Amino acid sequence: MLARLRLPRFVSILLALTTVAALTVGSTSTAGAARAAQPNVVVIMVDDMNMYALQYLSNVRTLIAEPGTTFDNSLVSYSLCCPSRATFMTGQYAHNHGVLSNGLPDGGYQKLPAAETLPVWLGRAGYDTGHIGKFLNGYGRQNPTEIPPGWAEWYGSVDPSTYRMWGYTLNENGVLRTYGSPEVEDPALYQTDVYAAKAVDYIQRKAPADKPFFLSFAPLAPHGEIAAGQDLSKRNPRPAPRHLGALDEVTLPKPPSFNEADVSDKPAAVRNRARIPAEAQQRMQNVTLKGRLESLLSVDEAVADIVAALRESGELDNTLIVFTSDNGWMQGEHRIRNGKIVPYEESIRVPLIMRGPGLPAGRHVKTIAANVDLAPTILDAAGATPAITQDGRSLLPIAADTATTPRAVVIENGPKTDGTDWYVGLRAPRWKYIEHSTGEQELYDLQQDPYELTSVHADPRYAGTRQALADRLANLRTCTGTACHQWTPVAGPKP
Repeated sequence: MLARLRLPRFVSILLALTTVAALTVGSTSTAGAARAAQPNVVVIMVDDMNMYALQYLSNVRTLIAEPGTTFDNSLVSYSLCCPSRATFMTGQYAHNHGVLSNGLPDGGYQKLPAAETLPVWLGRAGYDTGHIGKFLNGYGRQNPTEIPPGWAEWYGSVDPSTYRMWGYTLNENGVLRTYGSPEVEDPALYQTDVYAAKAVDYIQRKAPADKPFFLSFAPLAPHGEIAAGQDLSKRNPRPAPRHLGALDEVTLPKPPSFNEADVSDKPAAVRNRARIPAEAQQRMQNVTLKGRLESLLSVDEAVADIVAALRESGELDNTLIVFTSDNGWMQGEHRIRNGKIVPYEESIRVPLIMRGPGLPAGRHVKTIAANVDLAPTILDAAGATPAITQDGRSLLPIAADTATTPRAVVIENGPKTDGTDWYVGLRAPRWKYIEHSTGEQELYDLQQDPYELTSVHADPRYAGTRQALADRLANLRTCTGTACHQWTPVAGPKP
């Protein structure tokens, strides 16, 4: 049963009937025990969520983190929606899978090498596969009824309607269906809630079966909506009506890097930014921040519904649940009012929490994890084999090991064929080193400067450190496969 009755009556009746059927079958089925070596997989990937927002998701913390494992240093290698989701689908860095932007000519859905991706490999390993919600940017613009390879069930949101909490269109297994209109905020058709009902229905139908399943659940929240007749003057994105004002007391966080006074150490793209005036800060707080956080409350409720459906079907203990985001989000740090793509911590760090067979309860892992590891981890748990080289590694052994493994991750956003600036760099436990296409550099000692207030790339005391990192980056910036795992720690300057 759902935790809340919030959908149209015909949908509620359908879900109730499928729940009864699922419970009846599940009470006599031993399928879960028979295939315990091949767990179900549920990946919940939100859009543009930074680490700050996690404190407001109580169900994620109590239902996934407490009985599972949290990766405290989780990063995305390319902090932009489409390249990051392509990395999730392929297990490769962007410099290998080739999706280098949200749209053509450098990126978008059309650039994904879709014939060999995670759902294809899991299908070959005996999994039922299903996707609900956002896919790669640009999906549906050319052929809205297309179903990407590997997906047995498909409820993909069609761009550009993906970016509306009401008035969005889904390709439901080849049939287009539009839910509501952008101007009418029907509580029963709020995007996240409809997606959640579909996820619960999928689990109730699939969990008692002999085959394991892989469910990709991808709500838009907390990504902003794109104006198309909707009123975004109060919140963007719009939360479910029941959550409007629920976090009205929240104020804009202002860490030491917020609206940074001295950016003389930063590249010109940051130095040229004006400081954020008070009225802009007020809008950032009241419209963007509160809209983002309140929209996530529906995702948090969806997590509770998904976990409840797994528990009721008897499959919870045999399901790997992954909660993460495709990238982070800037909230005024270093004068950057909003967005991502930049190499700073708020942009590249994302939550990554896993619960499931073999994952220690209540464990916090300090070893760096990255979105390039998601596919290898899921394949490891499923006993499935990829058909392309994996740049990441399984996080299951890392989760089981209490020691911290030295590691660095490539962070990149180019090169671009349109001539726009780009960067490539390394994020290591202590260091972040960036080389920009403009010739500019950044080097941060995160141990001494966690807010990245002072780049020490020009400090002669760090010359040896900078050169050592540059040498390592030269080897890793185009790495493939196990070569991407090579890392020797770099020492800092002598006291």
